[in-house]
Amino acid sequence: MKIVIKIGGSLIIDKDGQINVSEIKQIAKNIEILLKEGHDIVIIVGGGVEARKYISAMRALGASEGYCDEIGIRVSRVNARLFISALKGLVHPIPPRTLEETLQAVSTRRAVVLGGLQPGQSTNGVAALVAELVGANILINVTDVDGIYSADPRNNAKAEKFDEVSVNQLFELINQPASSLAGTYRLFDILALKIIDRSKIYTHFISGKQPENIVRVVRGEKIGTRIIF
Repeated sequence: MKIVIKIGGSLIIDKDGQINVSEIKQIAKNIEILLKEGHDIVIIVGGGVEARKYISAMRALGASEGYCDEIGIRVSRVNARLFISALKGLVHPIPPRTLEETLQAVSTRRAVVLGGLQPGQSTNGVAALVAELVGANILINVTDVDGIYSADPRNNAKAEKFDEVSVNQLFELINQPASSLAGTYRLFDILALKIIDRSKIYTHFISGKQPENIVRVVRGEKIGTRIIF
């Protein structure tokens, strides 16, 4: 099976700026299980709080949004190297910087880990593009919540969790007035959803707080939230 896994930066670096080494090890351990089962895997890693910290400082110093985006991409690539270190010799040793480099790395039949690719594009968008490019059987979005909710469950106790959500429902949820500034991407974004919709990519949102969920969802267990067409 061809699997693309998007790992949110919030799972890598906590709100205090500390790197979650144990969390990274556990996620990597479960990805290793899938690799040993013979699956082809591409992993996209977000920038998280560290990227937002640099972007906020640079914006305050007068940097352009494009330059802020570029710094966010660089941070996500550093985060990608954390997973390359955790997976040791099982992965391509360098994060690809373009879709072409990603295809070349995938052709080596080793797992591939990358961060962002270009300004104006979230790592969710990158994950959707890569999933489309390699013909992935499943795109797994691993985040710090256990699925898609009607509102942010961390701020709204009445938020409703969806086991399934249609593309149209998700468009409505994310197509709310929001900033398009660098570093402000939320759970998902319009570009990523449009790519998933046009290629009908089977997509599942799960919590990375239980890293075994990655293996469970690949094996067909009904957890988290899946997008239906």
